[in-house]
Amino acid sequence: MSHEQKKVIEVLGAEKSFGAIKALNGVQFHVYQGERLALLGPNGAGKTTTVRALSGRVHLDQGSLQLLGQPLQPGRIGVRSQLGVVPQEIALYDFMTGSENLNIFGKMNGVKGDELRHRVQWALDWTGLSQRAGQKVSGYSGGMKRRLNIAAAVLHTPSVIILDEPTVGVDPQSRERIWQMLNELRDEGASLVLTTHQLDEAQSMCDRIVILDHGRTIADGTLEQLIQQTVGDNRQVVIHSENGETLRHEVGDIGRELPILLADYASKGIVIRDLQVVTANLQAVFLQLTGRELRES
Repeated sequence: MSHEQKKVIEVLGAEKSFGAIKALNGVQFHVYQGERLALLGPNGAGKTTTVRALSGRVHLDQGSLQLLGQPLQPGRIGVRSQLGVVPQEIALYDFMTGSENLNIFGKMNGVKGDELRHRVQWALDWTGLSQRAGQKVSGYSGGMKRRLNIAAAVLHTPSVIILDEPTVGVDPQSRERIWQMLNELRDEGASLVLTTHQLDEAQSMCDRIVILDHGRTIADGTLEQLIQQTVGDNRQVVIHSENGETLRHEVGDIGRELPILLADYASKGIVIRDLQVVTANLQAVFLQLTGRELRES
């Protein structure tokens, strides 16, 4: 992504303490226009506090936040009206219909009259829920609620959308549909920031990755850049021998080194039952940087 592109979000030296706990300790990153940015980190790394600060729910002790080149002022709407926030928790009224929910959330975000009617119909079509518009949300599946939850947050056509775990707890088909929806938003010009525990999603669907740990930014770049900075290009060969041993080797040139490795095992009389060649991925990068699985608290 070109560094000449416009920055739509800038988080500069963000610090926040809750009592003796330092939730943010100098977090710093930016988001480019039209970008899909993954914000990752172990539990307690500072992701949620960062999202809450951007959405106006947490006031920083130090540092600054900018949206579309303007400062985000604590307690003021201002440019924050250009921000859409999709919470991890389903923020819908179960006792109301899908259409009623969209109308309420649209009005909350300043959408009125003919524009509101148009946007509600757009949202129902976009989420594939037109046939269920008149049914109470309490009867929706988890995936349907997730889709409606996203739609409710973008009825006012925000320029930047923050999504906290947008696909958590949904089946693969619903996840695919949600990503189709998000990519349509990006194609229309929106910038997306998402937190996720799904490393495969961050790796395959996002343009750039920022990793937080202990309230600090510890990595920022494309997947390829992060691999180069951490685990490198080498592939890992995992060999399962017939006697039950698992043996691991790092190789740089598969075509040249793998035949030599296999010939060496054959000369020692070791029978190979299975072999895997593992390419460096985001999980390897994450473990290298944090020493922890993503879900570890």
